[in-house]
Amino acid sequence: MVEEVRKVLDMVRPALQADGGDVELVEVTEDGVVKVKLVGACGHCPMSTMTLKMGIERTLKEKVPGVKEVVSV
Repeated sequence: MVEEVRKVLDMVRPALQADGGDVELVEVTEDGVVKVKLVGACGHCPMSTMTLKMGIERTLKEKVPGVKEVVSV
């Protein structure tokens, strides 16, 4: 599942980079929790929670079976 998550993050990364940010994969747990770190402009943006949940989490849940949640660490 880790490799599938990486591929999906590579798909959403250009949109984040266009705004001066990025996302780093930290861990994928056994129970389907994907831990990521938002960096650059995304690290302190007031909209980062929305980006995380409505953008990254939604896309990962659609494309990778078994993903239950995405959290920022």
